[in-house]
Amino acid sequence: MACTVRIASPLRSYTGGAATVPAEGATVAEVLADLERRYAGMRFRMIDEQDRIRPHIRLFAGSREVRVLGEAIGRENVLHVICALSGG
Repeated sequence: MACTVRIASPLRSYTGGAATVPAEGATVAEVLADLERRYAGMRFRMIDEQDRIRPHIRLFAGSREVRVLGEAIGRENVLHVICALSGG
C-alpha cells in the first residue's frame, strides 16, 4: 500500500530537503523499512536499538498517534513524523 510521509524539518537532510516523500507499506514498520531503503540512516534517527520509537519522535497515522511499529497505516495513507525541539 502506498502512503505519503510528511518529514519533520530536522530529518529532511536525509530526503534531500523534501518535506513529503512517498513510501510503501501497510504498517508503520513496513513504511519505515521502505524509507530506510530509500534514505539510508533515517530510521535510526526515529527508532532505537530495541525497535521502539525514540522519546523525542512522535509518529501519527493521519490524526492518530502511533505507539507501536506494527500499527496499520490505515485509510489515512499519511504518516506524519514529528520531532520534539529542545534547547536552552
